Amino acid sequence: MGAHIDASQCPVPGWLPGGHAQTLYSALFAQHHHVHFVRERLELADGDFLDLDWCGPGLHPERLPDGAAAPHEAALAPTGARRWMHDDDWARLPADCDALILFHGLEGGSLSHYSQSIAHYFRARGWVVAIAHFRGCSGFPNRMARAYYSGDTPEIESLLQHARRRLPGARWRAAGISLGGNALLKYLGEAGAGAIPLEAAAAVSVPMDLPACGRKLSDTFLGRHLYSRYFLRTIRRKILGKADSFPGSIDVMRTQQLRTLRELDDLYTAPMHGYRNALDYWTRASSLPLLQGIRLPTLILNARNDPLVPQASLPGSRDASDAVLLHQPAQGGHTGFATGAFPGNLLWLPARLAGYFDTMT
Repeated sequence: MGAHIDASQCPVPGWLPGGHAQTLYSALFAQHHHVHFVRERLELADGDFLDLDWCGPGLHPERLPDGAAAPHEAALAPTGARRWMHDDDWARLPADCDALILFHGLEGGSLSHYSQSIAHYFRARGWVVAIAHFRGCSGFPNRMARAYYSGDTPEIESLLQHARRRLPGARWRAAGISLGGNALLKYLGEAGAGAIPLEAAAAVSVPMDLPACGRKLSDTFLGRHLYSRYFLRTIRRKILGKADSFPGSIDVMRTQQLRTLRELDDLYTAPMHGYRNALDYWTRASSLPLLQGIRLPTLILNARNDPLVPQASLPGSRDASDAVLLHQPAQGGHTGFATGAFPGNLLWLPARLAGYFDTMT
């Protein structure tokens, strides 16, 4: 047996045609509610840290646990969080609840349009939601020369185990978006039938075949001049900051000249995280070869017109285990899925995730 197939479509409106428009409009203009979070900092054994942004019943971003108004945290102003977590906050969260941990995409975080729409939808249903930021993506530079990458399954495992320790009575699910989805699927495939602190998982707009996706982003006109330029705008600045903090570890001149994600991964991502070059990184970090090993109920949602993920790279039924549900609607774009009358909304994606998680209870 292989993966199950969902043939239903995302009802993308006629006024928003094509994968590029659906991707860009959803990220820049589609309407969604705005969520404020309470931030927790997880100190790591290697001396670095990870920031998680939490929301849920009993947790008030604008008030302290005793009801007093939270002081203004200037350092948090550019982030999705309004204050830091206090020890007393944990007692205010429900001990027996449904909970979701979300792993963001490349250069994403709790302010990303998909994070905001998903967090608001699930919080309104009474869930606790934690947005787990990868290193350097929370609005604060991480402390090490390394950063984050698409195959970092130890990081996924440590975040899942931490969330379980914080709310051990919760029924945890996980969702990964784009890069975060690949890392989550890779973790699930490697874990196989081993102990996983989750009831179910979902991955959205996932580049499971990283070589194919890397070529599309690096070798096509829009990949190079639109999407790569967008991502490199912030990534280049972060790497130059690391060059200042770790002199001699990064080629500053080459960093300033980066034009594609292949160049980025050849120069920085691959050697900094134990790979020979971009192709070695893309090949070894891809989740596609591991989908047959997944034993946890898992939804994989990819629009077939995703401009960042070639349709030919998407898995078929035989490429994944029977624990997997493949949903590949014709329309939706990359982390888009805007629906409704103009100006549109982002409700379809969180509702799709919730519908899947409900069937797994």
